[in-house]
Amino acid sequence: MSTLRAVNAVLSILFFTCYFYQLVYLLIPHLKRDRPHGPEVLHRYAVLIAARNEEAVIGNLIESVRSQDYPAELVSVFVVADNCDDDTAGTARRAGATVYERFDRVHVGKGYALDHLLRQIWRERGDVYDGYFVFDADNLLAPGYIAAMNRQFSDGNRIVTSYRNSKNFGDNWISAGYALWFLRDAEYLNHARALIGSSAVVSGTGFLVGREILARNGGWPFHTLTEDTEFTADCMIRGDRIGYAPDAELFDEQPVKFRQSWRQRMRWSRGFLQVFRLYGGRLLSGAAHGSFSCLDMVMSIMPAIVLASLGILINGAVSVLTLLSGGTLLEVLIPAARSLVGTYLFMLFLGALTTAKEWRHIRATAAKKVLYTLTFPVFMMTYIPISICALFRKVEWKPIEHKVNVSIRDLV
Repeated sequence: MSTLRAVNAVLSILFFTCYFYQLVYLLIPHLKRDRPHGPEVLHRYAVLIAARNEEAVIGNLIESVRSQDYPAELVSVFVVADNCDDDTAGTARRAGATVYERFDRVHVGKGYALDHLLRQIWRERGDVYDGYFVFDADNLLAPGYIAAMNRQFSDGNRIVTSYRNSKNFGDNWISAGYALWFLRDAEYLNHARALIGSSAVVSGTGFLVGREILARNGGWPFHTLTEDTEFTADCMIRGDRIGYAPDAELFDEQPVKFRQSWRQRMRWSRGFLQVFRLYGGRLLSGAAHGSFSCLDMVMSIMPAIVLASLGILINGAVSVLTLLSGGTLLEVLIPAARSLVGTYLFMLFLGALTTAKEWRHIRATAAKKVLYTLTFPVFMMTYIPISICALFRKVEWKPIEHKVNVSIRDLV
């Protein structure tokens, strides 16, 4: 038992050392205020949507774009219907978008679809847009979204990410687990980073990129399993600061089936490993030369996966050795139980803090908000076996089915 206690103590110290600064982040949104904006300039934007079999939801997204409190003549909507077997293309055209259809079963994934879409736009229209929004087909935008992002863009931020909310928080413990984690990312990571002048992190969807950034990159050359994380890592290495718009609210749909969630999070975990393999050395070099953003990025994509996997594997090995050497089952179970309880309580603290802070933004009954705060640690702890499996299994990109057919009018 003493060996297991020592192992878990060392792992706990390593976790604390790696992530203490994120505990400090929890204080910042309560202590600092957002800086006032400078003069606003109305920019011309292209909205990019990569969609695969999304006829059930894409029309609602385009409607929410068309309903923005921003001059409609300055916003053009483009959709790439990527390897679709349904009427995604027709639905998007009827909603008013310019649609390109793509069929490529070899180069599969959002990154390839976005690159194809950009090249089509540039070939046919030239470099006429100041910035490019990237959304997933299941997203919905609050009416003031583009205006809020434009204020950050006018302040000089050439890359901006936004506040990510959920349109189906109350479906079950899985969708709520995702939603709480993204709300925590928004308020206690990206908002905190912005308040101290550091760089935010792009997370999947709901971001804006200046044309000069895309021109420099030659399009969208990011094709790992987590192209958003790869893009962010590239920005950190180049010294690009990613801004954050806390008042630009986006809603997206979260999975409700555990199998689907497992597959998606396995892809994320494997994608983090890919990004670290490709960019880890340069991120560490940037951190060594004083870039806090590079250090923050390394901590975001690597230590948690490694330490959690090591913790499980070492605890399992020590437990087996303890039993083989004559130890009792109780000697094995007590340290494991303590570790699980400690992890649960810490995740409960994060979930409760986020729920309390974002209470009015969460679209669910009070009872579900409380219930799913209690189940949030269970959702997060399922990342442990997922992270371990991601170390050894081959993972491929697969689309996530979206069925929550609601309009922005149902949410705001």
